Amino acid sequence: MNGETVDAIGIREILAALPHRYPFLLVDKIIDIRGDEHGIGIKNVTANEPQFAGHFPDNPVMPGVLVLEGMAQTAGTLCIRALGEVKPTLVYFLTIDKAKFRRPVVPGDRLEYHMNRLKRRKNMWWFRGEAKVDGEIVAEAELGAMIAEV
Repeated sequence: MNGETVDAIGIREILAALPHRYPFLLVDKIIDIRGDEHGIGIKNVTANEPQFAGHFPDNPVMPGVLVLEGMAQTAGTLCIRALGEVKPTLVYFLTIDKAKFRRPVVPGDRLEYHMNRLKRRKNMWWFRGEAKVDGEIVAEAELGAMIAEV
């Protein structure tokens, strides 16, 4: 699977790769996959998600940390697919660097996590990501992650 180009993977393959489940699974599908080098995660943000009950009830805004988590889940799925794993695997953050938030993400937005691999060393990966809504960058960061032995 390493280096293969795939148009898209859906929720079933994401669920097969990641241990995350509702309400913490923050990517619905991944498109434009090129091995572990690049992929775009898609999250359809809806008003009935639990974080909006308290963040903020009269002005729902997706917490920035959840945008970063969605970026990490997208990158983690790319890594796990590249390794050819067939069961959910644990992926842990190593680093979050250069995180910037440009504008709020709100219900009704189609959030895209554009992830590009910076480097890989054994079971560790570093990615640069941009979260976009309607082509506009809403957040960006460099993320490092490690796939744990289970």
